[in-house]
Amino acid sequence: MTQSHSDSVAYRTFRPGDEAAFLRLNEAWITQYFELEPADREVISDPKTHILDPGGQICIAERAGEPIGCCALILIAPGEFELAKMTVAEAARATGIGRKLLQFAINVARIMGAHRLYLESNTKAAAAIHLYEQLGFRHLPGPPHESKYTRANIFMELQL
Repeated sequence: MTQSHSDSVAYRTFRPGDEAAFLRLNEAWITQYFELEPADREVISDPKTHILDPGGQICIAERAGEPIGCCALILIAPGEFELAKMTVAEAARATGIGRKLLQFAINVARIMGAHRLYLESNTKAAAAIHLYEQLGFRHLPGPPHESKYTRANIFMELQL
């Protein structure tokens, strides 16, 4: 998809070769706050099989050719995606990159025909939850299905 540039950061979709950065970025944030779970390992170690091939997408924020953020759109059902594995490298946090990456991912989802985005998070990710709320995500009373993650205690959706 078309790149969007802002403040020397480019926002683009996944390209072959991004696998190592996707793994590194996700391992870093998950292990900083939680424990890597089997579902994490499965998805981040093989995004082509678990995200891209079934019809999803991965959005990348990069600076000077180096991925510094990512966000996955995992196909749940026709027109519905789970927003997952969103992170920005620690050194680039609190700079607005996460907001721009999320806005880019929402736009990519719209282009892909999404009418609903769903996400799971944890109360420890207060800044991320606040960002999701600001961009229109609404809290759900509980998960619509059993979560793959023991850490998930916040469930949200965005109708597009």
